[in-house]
Amino acid sequence: MHAMILAAGRGERMRPLTDTRPKPLLAVGGKPLVQWHLERLAAAGFKEVVVNVSWLGQQIVDALGDGRRFGVRLRFSHERPAPLETGGGIATALPMLGDEPFVVLSGDIWTDYDLAQARDTAARMRADGTLAHLVMVPNPDFHPRGDYVLEDGAIRRGAPDAARLTFGNIGVYDPALFEGVAPNTVLKLSVLFDRAMAAGLITGERFDGRWHNIGTPSQLAGLDAQLRGAAPGAG
Repeated sequence: MHAMILAAGRGERMRPLTDTRPKPLLAVGGKPLVQWHLERLAAAGFKEVVVNVSWLGQQIVDALGDGRRFGVRLRFSHERPAPLETGGGIATALPMLGDEPFVVLSGDIWTDYDLAQARDTAARMRADGTLAHLVMVPNPDFHPRGDYVLEDGAIRRGAPDAARLTFGNIGVYDPALFEGVAPNTVLKLSVLFDRAMAAGLITGERFDGRWHNIGTPSQLAGLDAQLRGAAPGAG
């Protein structure tokens, strides 16, 4: 099973830190955000990982190399001259991701979600024709209204006053979700989610474990302090 880490964004809200360094290479707990993902993917049994890059992307390529020191084989999907948004970035990388469902993580989150679960999810998706499975988290302070309703394992928009959860930027996707999307198309993933929801082909789960979205310097500093203050071996 393949995995992909989204690492092409500019990181505007993280400026000035991202003026000279791409966000996935910013460190928390003594190592870059992207390294936490790679180590957890390797521990979960993933061997093939694709990373999309754009802004200061060569820094990411140089820092990660072929991935062997993290226990994976890395390939890079270059987006030039600018990032393609989440949907377009994944669609462009599809030739590297194989024919089976694959897991995608945003490069600017930190989580202890058990990525080994994605294998069981992928097998179930192929059996029932589901196109996407989203990991949902309780709404953080900066996103109090959430994104989608999770009801009986299904994802939907819901009524305006419905109780929503926030998409945790962890998903398992069938390549068919991106049908009709040409490479190098600028497209948000949410557009494809809406299409899958309309067909009843998107599922989800709630995750109440440790999850952090790293969007600002203060969020980065806060998580770094938490991880450095944790007991040895934690995280």
